Amino acid sequence: MFDIFEMLGQAFILRSFIAGFFIVIAAALIGTSLVLRRNAMIGDGLSHVGFGAFALATVFNFAPLEFALPIVILMSFLILRLNEQNRVQPDAAIAMVSAGALALGTFVISITKGVNTDINNYLFGSILSISESDLILAVVFSLVVILLFLFCYNKIFALTFDEDFARAVGIKTDFYNIVFAVLCSIVVVLGMRLMGALLISSLIIFPTMSAMQVAKTFKKVVILSTVISLICFVIGMIVSYNFATPTGSTIVLVNVLVFLFCRFLRV
Repeated sequence: MFDIFEMLGQAFILRSFIAGFFIVIAAALIGTSLVLRRNAMIGDGLSHVGFGAFALATVFNFAPLEFALPIVILMSFLILRLNEQNRVQPDAAIAMVSAGALALGTFVISITKGVNTDINNYLFGSILSISESDLILAVVFSLVVILLFLFCYNKIFALTFDEDFARAVGIKTDFYNIVFAVLCSIVVVLGMRLMGALLISSLIIFPTMSAMQVAKTFKKVVILSTVISLICFVIGMIVSYNFATPTGSTIVLVNVLVFLFCRFLRV
């Protein structure tokens, strides 16, 4: 019944697997630093911004991915700027941007007539409907995130654990925070096609939390979270295909079970 080769013989499934493969790796890498910096919910906040941007793109007939990405990046800069100026607490800044963007997206969709929009695709993902052009963009942008993360690994490590120390030893923390914000934005926008606005944060949080139950160093957490993310994605896709369950929700539930298993191993 679980014939993965039969699945991959279908073009739309193969595209979904390839896109998801690269997206979950990028999400796991970025998620490690976000979780350890206690900024995990920024992914959830930016996904709501992405939802609003996708809604506007649909209304004005723009390419959703190309339209949403710069908007999400700009909003990540806004959140970063508010945090740096200490005018708004980080969690409050994320909540305000998130709620405003989600409200805008819902409002625009509700008042627009004649637009064939399935809101569930924005909220819960629609990776099985990914096109060839979407696949190319997903692979290219995911590779950009992966390669930049590896290239800036030492700087990201320093920022993750002690930003003040990193600044003291000459690391350009402002610059690398901007780079990281861009990488996070890319992951969120790409991940929305896989998981949707409501579930994208699971790709960022669960693999890292599972890895942290059994791994003791940053490097091991990065590697293990990537492996866990890939395993959960593959299992989720197979289960979703064979039992006709929602792809994004199935992947999240597999991640939940893996986390509980890793937690049990730690006890």
